[in-house]
Amino acid sequence: MNRSIKITPPSLDAMTSAADTTLETILFEPGDWVPNNPELPVLVYRQAVAAEGEMAPKFESRFRENGWKGIWRNGVFDYQHYHTGAHEVLGIAGGRARLLIGGPDGTELSVHAGDCLILPAGTGHMRIDASRDFLVVGAYPPRQEADIQTRPASEAQLARIANLPLPKTDPVGGATGALLRAWPPRRS
Repeated sequence: MNRSIKITPPSLDAMTSAADTTLETILFEPGDWVPNNPELPVLVYRQAVAAEGEMAPKFESRFRENGWKGIWRNGVFDYQHYHTGAHEVLGIAGGRARLLIGGPDGTELSVHAGDCLILPAGTGHMRIDASRDFLVVGAYPPRQEADIQTRPASEAQLARIANLPLPKTDPVGGATGALLRAWPPRRS
């Protein structure tokens, strides 16, 4: 089961007004063989960056400015997978796609150029289909690396997901971004 909350964050891009930018949060319970992250919601920024001009450098710059590392350009794999060693941000820098988030029984999301997703470790994701110009810019918090998992998580992997440090900044909104409110500090 998942739940979604919609709020309006401050504007994330000088070319996009706060009224145009929305944030959806979706919390996924474990599903099928995918552990998901039952404590941290997926964050979906709609129109985080104005969909005009070359967008990949805009996302790369934003992620870099906010301390996220390992920046890459590509797409989203067409098979269900998750990561135990990193939280991941996906900035949609071109085109459109339908993604399945939360494992085989998860939620289908349509994403378009300018949107941005932040996936907590353990969250299943895959591409269902995409336009030919679909382009993603991805990144990870410092000292985290994405491992690609396609099988049920072991107890050690579940513990790694549960204990992975939270990012100190939102990759889109920085030190005041919505991630810092949506992902509360973990209890010790």
